[in-house]
Amino acid sequence: MDAWPGRTEEIVPTIRRALGPRVALLADANSGFSPARAIEVGRLLEAEGVEHYEEPCPYWELEQTKQVADALAVSVTGGEQDCELSTWRLICERRVVDVAQPDVLYVGGIDRALRVARMAQEHGLPVTPHSANWSLVTLFTMHLLSALPNAGEYLEFSIEGQDYYPWQYGLFRNNPYRVENGHVAISGEPGWGIEIDPEWLARSRYHVSEKP
Repeated sequence: MDAWPGRTEEIVPTIRRALGPRVALLADANSGFSPARAIEVGRLLEAEGVEHYEEPCPYWELEQTKQVADALAVSVTGGEQDCELSTWRLICERRVVDVAQPDVLYVGGIDRALRVARMAQEHGLPVTPHSANWSLVTLFTMHLLSALPNAGEYLEFSIEGQDYYPWQYGLFRNNPYRVENGHVAISGEPGWGIEIDPEWLARSRYHVSEKP
């Protein structure tokens, strides 16, 4: 839900005017709307040239999301919180979304993410994975996207600062997330192409889970 009445109607046009018509805008509803409200907001997004409308309805209500996707021209996206392959099969077969967004870690790793991507490809859906911070999840996502014939146009790239994700700073010896002209590059070094900074590890706290 909006933090205050009319926030959506205020912020979307404001951002579009500030950034201009050549900047791609993507919006995330975080599972917040009923189908009727989601369609209403979707019409606003269409009018402002937004091209990606994420999780308009509660993510577990597949038919609600499909209702919104069927009603709108803007691409309705989702799937970050779906970890069951049977659910992904339904999402793809019914074309619940226009763009599939598995999260490499939430869905259970690279192999399962690839299986979701193949399901999406079979039904003509592009894949723009969810990745929420500068930990390894974004690095895994970069490698995944490079392997997909149906990769979407975007890499989700966290802009949260130290007040939100303080632990993500200084994690790597060499920053793998340098952006040049709107693109990131994948390292050709062994493994994932990165090294964890020993000083970061030394400052970290360790938690061990034991069987009862």
